[in-house]
Amino acid sequence: MQYVVTAYDGTDEKAIDRRLAAREEHLKSIERRFKEGQHLYGAAILDDEGKMIGSMMVVDYPSREELDNWLKVEPYVTGNVWQKIEIKQCKVASVFTDK
Repeated sequence: MQYVVTAYDGTDEKAIDRRLAAREEHLKSIERRFKEGQHLYGAAILDDEGKMIGSMMVVDYPSREELDNWLKVEPYVTGNVWQKIEIKQCKVASVFTDK
């Protein structure tokens, strides 16, 4: 099942510091999951000044339970970066995934 994950960082003064502290571990995790076919693509969400304030990902997990298991170990969750996470089921057109 494919999902759109939209996650927003905290808005406190330490939010960007938490993001930057967890970023390298987050990117390594995403790279591994991309190679395994679980993460299709993603992007940082930016504010009007170009500052990172969240993330958007399209992921592909066999079930919502497995997606939730990923979130339990996601560095931006364990590092308290993402404060609000929205998850919606979606269907990515095959032209983008070759599936």
